[in-house]
Amino acid sequence: MTRVLIADDHDLVRETIAAFLEKDGAFRVTTASSFTGAADAIRKEGPFDLVLLDYSMPGMDGLAGLRKALELTEGRPVAIISGIAKKEVAQDALAAGAAGFLPKTLPAKSLVHAVRFMAAGEQYAPINFMTAEEDKSTHPLAEKLTERELQVLSGLCRGLSNKEIGRELELQEVTIKLHVRTLCRKIDAKNRTQAAMIAKEAELF
Repeated sequence: MTRVLIADDHDLVRETIAAFLEKDGAFRVTTASSFTGAADAIRKEGPFDLVLLDYSMPGMDGLAGLRKALELTEGRPVAIISGIAKKEVAQDALAAGAAGFLPKTLPAKSLVHAVRFMAAGEQYAPINFMTAEEDKSTHPLAEKLTERELQVLSGLCRGLSNKEIGRELELQEVTIKLHVRTLCRKIDAKNRTQAAMIAKEAELF
């Protein structure tokens, strides 16, 4: 039985990933909602075959959290999961010793395959994610928005509040509100909900 620790502050994301793995039957999953919780679990319940850490959860501090986790696991596989980080972050994480980088948009089958792959000691990152950045700028909807507005819109599409988006992007909530107002105007959306619908219908995310 492969032991996996999943740490993410969004309950739905954490529980969904855990459900996918447990349904497979080959994994025993432990969860945490912060980096502190993950560190405690590693100390008290480890060793784990694989630790999955949300890049933007409380206490994580980006790649600093990855390095701390690698120390705690004594070199056992630690991977990053994220719904907002770009491929540059993924590249930096892999270079820093991460076992892999998993976008939260990864399909269930691919997720299970990736976890099994990383737990076996291999390094994983989806090719389409690592090469998609060049293509996104050519999307007609994306051309109307700045990079920061695209990041905020991505958060809206995932149902995040302004406060949660601000935490992921390390910006003040008032700044996120301004970005939401601006991007809504640019894509002719009446509100944040319609903006998310327009982006999803256009298959931007």
